Amino acid sequence: MSGPESEKPSLVEEEARVEGAANRTTLFFVIAVIGFVAHEIQWALLPFVIAGLLAYVCTPLIELLKTRARLPRWAAASAVFLGLVILAAIFSALGIPPLVRELQHLVVDLPGTFHSLAKTALGGRTITLFGQEMNADQLAAAGAQRVRDWIGAGPQIGALGSILLAGGFGLILVLVLLFYFLLNGPGLMRGVLWLAPPDKRPLIRTIWLRLDPILKRYFIGVLLILAYATGAAYIGLGLVLGLGHALFLAFLTGLLEIVPIIGPAASAIIAGLVAVRYAKGIGLIIGYATYAVALRISIDQLFGPLALGTAARLHPVLIIFCFLVGGVLFGLPGIILAVPIALTVRVTLSVLRGEAQEVDPHTGRAS
Repeated sequence: MSGPESEKPSLVEEEARVEGAANRTTLFFVIAVIGFVAHEIQWALLPFVIAGLLAYVCTPLIELLKTRARLPRWAAASAVFLGLVILAAIFSALGIPPLVRELQHLVVDLPGTFHSLAKTALGGRTITLFGQEMNADQLAAAGAQRVRDWIGAGPQIGALGSILLAGGFGLILVLVLLFYFLLNGPGLMRGVLWLAPPDKRPLIRTIWLRLDPILKRYFIGVLLILAYATGAAYIGLGLVLGLGHALFLAFLTGLLEIVPIIGPAASAIIAGLVAVRYAKGIGLIIGYATYAVALRISIDQLFGPLALGTAARLHPVLIIFCFLVGGVLFGLPGIILAVPIALTVRVTLSVLRGEAQEVDPHTGRAS
């Protein structure tokens, strides 16, 4: 049969098209609802995000203990949890007291820091600020006093107390959730898969099998880069250049290293201002410039590619966009999950289009 009648879709095809459109509409609606709820409870989500990511990264270690030591999952999970708690206790005992001392020194030395910055910006000149002429000394004294007044104000002290209380409660919640996630990780994954329609589960499994090693490589790589940047920064700033507040600056460098372009630039500027503050000659400033270049090259050209691999890297502009959107919409949880979500979208599109897996040139294996 030919002609216009043969070109009309059959009843079965029409029903399939309508059902597909309804499924897509339902999917978009569910995503919108989840996004709205996540935006409203973003701070409540933070302990779940931190505990979930730690459990996810540690899952291979649990599987290794189960296989090699022939332990039941609860025993392997308990051993990993205990190891993480011990490592956190050691890190806190060794790192927090020096960091607190550095912050105290920074606050006590606030007038000197402001004076150095004002001297660098103004030299011997004066500026007119709100109708009043001020030189570098007056500007530094006014800036330091304003900061002291802001810190000592009642609302700020109350807010700081609330943050500390919420932080303590959040830490306890993270530990409880972490143990539960370590113990029941596979069951939770099966529960999430069960929520998907039965006909979509094979596709989701295919996407997850390709995405899983990429996400693990990304999270482990980020932790390694953070540790490397912190250690290298402390060696360069503290042991070699002898800058004040080196430990605080090293931690700041490691944390800001996660944000591409903006983070390293911000940490370099902050440490550079401290170098100017403590410089007793041009030699220290030249030494800091050499250190900053060497650290940047070692991370961008050597350690970063080895730690992250090819498949877990995205264009810096895309990463910055994801960080900004995630931070604006979902706060700190959005910043943490920005790149993993972008990787998930990329892998999903790659699977739907039937594209081959990327090959890591460092290992020669698909990732």
